[in-house]
Amino acid sequence: MHDYLYVLYLLTALFSSTLLITYIIIPFAYADTINPGVYPINSKPFGKSYGEWGAKWWQWNYGIPKKDNPISDKTGAKCAIGQSGPVWFLAGTTGGGVERTCTIPAGKAIMFPILNGEFSFAGNPEIKTEEGLRASVKDNIDKTTVLGASVDGHELKDLRNYRAPSPLFTLYYPPDNVVGFPANTTSGDVADGYIIILEPLPAGNHEITFKGVLSDPTGITNFATEAKYHLIVK
Repeated sequence: MHDYLYVLYLLTALFSSTLLITYIIIPFAYADTINPGVYPINSKPFGKSYGEWGAKWWQWNYGIPKKDNPISDKTGAKCAIGQSGPVWFLAGTTGGGVERTCTIPAGKAIMFPILNGEFSFAGNPEIKTEEGLRASVKDNIDKTTVLGASVDGHELKDLRNYRAPSPLFTLYYPPDNVVGFPANTTSGDVADGYIIILEPLPAGNHEITFKGVLSDPTGITNFATEAKYHLIVK
């Protein structure tokens, strides 16, 4: 009888210790994930880094003529133009705020730039080297003073961790492009900025918001953007 009670005591103590260990370990495991549902900045969603997806976003956006470009769209009616592949791009604005409603296919990851910029040889002919382009776009993004983003009412945390300079990439400017350049393909462009790539959202209605502000050293606002998306995933 005493032996039975002793074994029972040991099992009880072991079970209690297991519960205690589990209680201690779980928070540390959870803390490694900054934002559940967001691909980590050092990951390669669908085989590409955050910086490479940043370049793809610019190729998508600048490759669409001005009259159909989602960045100029006030309602979201044109959000599906030019979309292909596993990642669905959301456009920001060229300044100011916008509210859009967009229907997207289920199973798509979703990428949006909280605040981003690009420099190219075509737009900045005074710059002669890739290092010069990188220094210029970095200096621009370094002026970021405000970053914000939320998914379904949940504020995303530590947004400055999601900065992603791009590799050097090529851009196609169609006729009547959003920057007013002659129709052309250029092979000297770099991007930088704060990017979020979400894992696919479940079917249904969702809301995504993001905003950013660039300010010069005096505190005067140079650029501010804000977007709210009502997404219908189906």
